[in-house]
Amino acid sequence: MLRRALLPFTASALLTLAACKSLNSSKSFADSTNWSMYGRTNDEQRFSPLKQINDKNVQKLGLVWSHEFGTNRGLEATPLVVNGVIYTTGEWSVVYALNARTGEILWTYDPKVPRSRARTICCDVVNRGVALYHGTVYVGTLDGRLIALDAKSGSPVWDVVTINQSQPYAITGAPRIARGMVLIGNAGSEYGVRGYLSAYDAETGKLVWRTFTVPGNPSRGFESKALETAAKTWHGKWWTAGGGGTAWDTIVYDPQLDLVYTGTGNGTGWYRALRSEGEGDNLYLASILALHASDSDKCIA
Repeated sequence: MLRRALLPFTASALLTLAACKSLNSSKSFADSTNWSMYGRTNDEQRFSPLKQINDKNVQKLGLVWSHEFGTNRGLEATPLVVNGVIYTTGEWSVVYALNARTGEILWTYDPKVPRSRARTICCDVVNRGVALYHGTVYVGTLDGRLIALDAKSGSPVWDVVTINQSQPYAITGAPRIARGMVLIGNAGSEYGVRGYLSAYDAETGKLVWRTFTVPGNPSRGFESKALETAAKTWHGKWWTAGGGGTAWDTIVYDPQLDLVYTGTGNGTGWYRALRSEGEGDNLYLASILALHASDSDKCIA
C-alpha cells in the first residue's frame, strides 16, 4: 500500500526536474537539474538541491499532465529525467521515453519477454527502472537479458543474455553504472538458483566479470577465497537447490573507494533446516557485500 501511495508522488515530483543540460555520465553524478540515475546520485540519497519548490509554495502544485499505462500490473520504476526526457519502465520490462513537459510518448521499446516466464517470478512482472550512460539507456528484462538502447530513438544497440534461461532466474532491478561497466544482478532465490552479480562493458555488452554471492559445489572448486571461506558456514548438499542469495536490486557504487555494494536475498529454501541441515550462518545470504569494481574477486563481507 505504501509503495502504491508513493508512486504518483514520485512521478509528479520528477516532472519538476526536467532540464536542458547534457548528461555528464563519465563520473556517474547527477547535476542539480537532471535525475540521471536511480536514487539521483551514487550514494542514493534521493535528495534534490532544487529550491523552486519550498514550504511556502508547495500547496500551489497541481497536475500538469498524466500518462495512463493501461495495465493493472505492478509499476515500480523510479523514472530518470535528462535533457527534458523522462525514461521509465512498465510491466514486462517495457521501456518508455516521454517528453517531460507534455507527457508525449517519444518512443517505447518492448523486449518481447515470453509470458511463460511469469510462473517463475516471485512478485509480479515488474521492473524498477533503467540506467543512463553516454546517450544509452540500459534495461534488465524478466527473461534475464541486459539490453542497451539508443536514448534518442530507443533502437537496440546490443542485447546479451545474463542468465541460464532454462533456470528460474529473472531480472526486476535497475542496472547500475561503474567504471564504464553496467552492473546487473538477478532474482529467483525462491525457485532454486545461485545468486551472482555481473559487470558488462557499457559500449560492447561484453562480460567483464561475474561474482557469485554464495558458494557452489565444493567438488568443482571455488571461484574465490571468499567463497571458499563462506562454504565452511554451509552444511549438507545446499548446492543441489542453488543456494539463493540473489542480488536482485540495491546495487550502488562508490567511485572514491572504487567499491560496489550490493544486498543479497534469502536462501533456497527459506528455512535453514531445509537448505543447510540446520547449521551454519550460510554466508553470504541476507548480507551486504562490497566488491572492488576493478577486481571483483576481492569480496569484502
